[in-house]
Amino acid sequence: MKVSEILQVKGNILYTVTPDQPLVDAVTTMSENDIGSLVVMEYGDLVGMLTFREVLNALHANGGAVGAGTVRRHMNDSPITVTPDTEVNEVRRIMLEKHARYLPVMDARTLLGVISFYDVARAVLEAQSFENRMLKAYIRDWPAEQNAPD
Repeated sequence: MKVSEILQVKGNILYTVTPDQPLVDAVTTMSENDIGSLVVMEYGDLVGMLTFREVLNALHANGGAVGAGTVRRHMNDSPITVTPDTEVNEVRRIMLEKHARYLPVMDARTLLGVISFYDVARAVLEAQSFENRMLKAYIRDWPAEQNAPD
């Protein structure tokens, strides 16, 4: 299974923010849309990711308040990306090794979407469930042995 297959199932809703927007506005967008990340775009290019991890770090740094800073001040300015052709097992390895819960999907310089740890886990579970059903059907329909005459 490839990343492109996960994106097809997930759909194409993508939330973005600019680096100069106030962090409080980005947090509002994340909260209102029940999402854990925002892609940071500037002049049509991916320049960073803002996830709940960066928001929590900002809260900690500001004594529990979001503060008056911009997204640029708190974003991850070098997010790990994958391509639509990246295999899901490679994505799983990257996410585990780099502790990345969200990965932008890029085709050259074009942002196609973001996949989350949840998206990957759901896709793997569905693939395993499908394979399990096929194996059970195969076993259930196994031809009965014919008794050969002696």
